[in-house]
Amino acid sequence: MMKTLFLQPPSFGGFDGGAGSRYQAKREIKSFWYPTWLAQPAALVPGAKLIDAPPAGLGMEPVLAAARQHELCVIHTSTPSFASDVRVAQAMKDANPALKIGFVGAKVAVQPAESLQQGAPIDFVARNEFDFTCLEVAEGRDFADIDGISYRDGNGRLVHNKDRAILQDMDQLPFVSDVYKRDLRIEDYFIGYLMHPYVSIYTGRGCKSRCTFCLWPQTVGGHTYRVRSPGHVADEVRSIQRDFPQVREIFFDDDTFTDNLPRAEAIARELGKLGVTWSCNAKANVPRATLKVLKDNGLRLLLVGYESGNQQILHNIKKGMRIEVARQFTKDCHELGVKIHGTFILGLPGETKETIQETIRFATEINPHTLQVSLAAPYPGTFLYDQAVENGWLDAEHAELIDERGVQIAPLHYPHLSHTEIFGSVEEFYRKFYFRAPKIASIVGEMVRSPQMMKRRLREGVEFFQFLRERQRAA
Repeated sequence: MMKTLFLQPPSFGGFDGGAGSRYQAKREIKSFWYPTWLAQPAALVPGAKLIDAPPAGLGMEPVLAAARQHELCVIHTSTPSFASDVRVAQAMKDANPALKIGFVGAKVAVQPAESLQQGAPIDFVARNEFDFTCLEVAEGRDFADIDGISYRDGNGRLVHNKDRAILQDMDQLPFVSDVYKRDLRIEDYFIGYLMHPYVSIYTGRGCKSRCTFCLWPQTVGGHTYRVRSPGHVADEVRSIQRDFPQVREIFFDDDTFTDNLPRAEAIARELGKLGVTWSCNAKANVPRATLKVLKDNGLRLLLVGYESGNQQILHNIKKGMRIEVARQFTKDCHELGVKIHGTFILGLPGETKETIQETIRFATEINPHTLQVSLAAPYPGTFLYDQAVENGWLDAEHAELIDERGVQIAPLHYPHLSHTEIFGSVEEFYRKFYFRAPKIASIVGEMVRSPQMMKRRLREGVEFFQFLRERQRAA
């Protein structure tokens, strides 16, 4: 077994681009997702080590020290961070020329040839679902015998092995929380709407929805929801309770945890027995009866992708959601006491100045507890990317999706709506949603009731206004 390092490299300051982040960018407030997609193969490879440099505040010195001590390094990359990650890989090769380096992630899954051509220090890329691919590489198998990789042969020719079969029995995978315990400091991970400290795991992969912009299902996870058994999930939650008694919340980061309602209810009942507080991703169509079961068994918050308040835009992106259903779902959540973190995207196909205002009005009307406003990001491998290239909505200078500081830009533009107009609408959205008397009163009430929340909201407020100032300078 090769001595193996799994690495999320250092990049932009405060850059949340880890192997669990769906939108790789510097956030409005300090935010770091767990590197779950790296922790999973790290749990499979005996003796492996995981370094997640950005949350730990690590620079190149400890990374190069680790490079000298390992034989194989698996680096998670993304479209926004790829150029930076290649530079890190080259520095590691310079420090240890014998080090084998492989790249994983959505970027290389859909652009293996381009990634190898642009990344001289890369020995191989693992396409699609890469857990057992990494294990077989670490076992020292010949590259020619490993499904799911692309590499250069002895003559420098690019070779693309056949795809690896998608894993169906998800209970085969060991617990990622064991890797968290061994290699990470959980207090380094912050998400503004989750209680701190939190732990994030997956109970399944894939999403049956066909949203044109969504990264993981179209590049790595697929559109079949493949799941762990409720008992297997409950066993990992028990281990988290034992190993991390300080954890205040567990987040299930499945693309759509509520894709399978009977299973969601079964897991909730197991969690209810354990007395844990938990949250998950959900579509805005969960029936009230299921919401009640989840709430009665420890559910605190749902992360819900509303995306837009305009029905035609939802049709355009194949969201499979009707505004009136989302409105009723949100009403049910409010009445049952389930908090919602709503996510919205500006600049999707069909966006106009009028639809932006329609979405802002919709958000203030349904009034989720908190929200996040993102800019439409056409990642390679998604339907949105192909659509943008075909229609001339994406210019080459905006293809990296972020600016030089790691902040998300507005990559798309339309004949009737410019980059600048879309970019500026994000700040307008935040101001109109949060700078309302009822919302301010709600936030202040939270702070008064909890000294910890007061300290946290004050920190987040400072970070938020700094972010707005940076955006104004960039505009």
